[in-house]
Amino acid sequence: MTSDRFMHKLALALLVLFGAFCLWQQPALVTGKLTKSEIDQYLAAADKNLPFPPDVDKQDLIQRVRAWAEADDGKPVYMLNLMRYNARIDDVPGAPKDFQGTPKEANLLYEDKAIGMLIKKGGVGASFASETQGPNVISIGKDPALDHWSRVLVIRYSSRRHFLELISDPAYAPIEPYKMMALRLLLIPTSGDLITPDYRLVLGAFFVALFLACGWWRAARRTA
Repeated sequence: MTSDRFMHKLALALLVLFGAFCLWQQPALVTGKLTKSEIDQYLAAADKNLPFPPDVDKQDLIQRVRAWAEADDGKPVYMLNLMRYNARIDDVPGAPKDFQGTPKEANLLYEDKAIGMLIKKGGVGASFASETQGPNVISIGKDPALDHWSRVLVIRYSSRRHFLELISDPAYAPIEPYKMMALRLLLIPTSGDLITPDYRLVLGAFFVALFLACGWWRAARRTA
């Protein structure tokens, strides 16, 4: 009976941990989808706090984010970042005037600080990150803007709310100029239809293996 109670308690503990991890990875299962009032609040804060280069139409950007947020499905988002480094540090409102590094160094400084904020909210630091190897191997179309990307990054957000929480966080405002002054950027949200590995499945498999191993070990001790 003692052994059975132990295994029951272990199973319950592992189930609770697994459930907590799943909610951390997809909190919208509890919090639900974004409401209009939430979107208004997040975007008002972002509009107030975040600087952008002078050639960026900030209001058009805000409206694009609003339309995407209003279509919230409660699921995680995999945000593709296509980046092209500037030839030199750009003059962006709010950017540090004493920064002496290169655009690449400015962006890496941004990523180091921003990824820590992402992980706390259930994101994944980087599902994929790499500098490019050079010009495109194939380009379909003659627009020069399609070529010569510098860096590709895929970031997992636990929800669209998670993304809005990041860009409206007061602690994010001092970090964002490092990215804006370093490069030009496309953010492309995707659903992540095929993700390897799914961390929830990895953790679930580990817990099952741990439970079975504990059961085998305890049974072996009793028969020894």
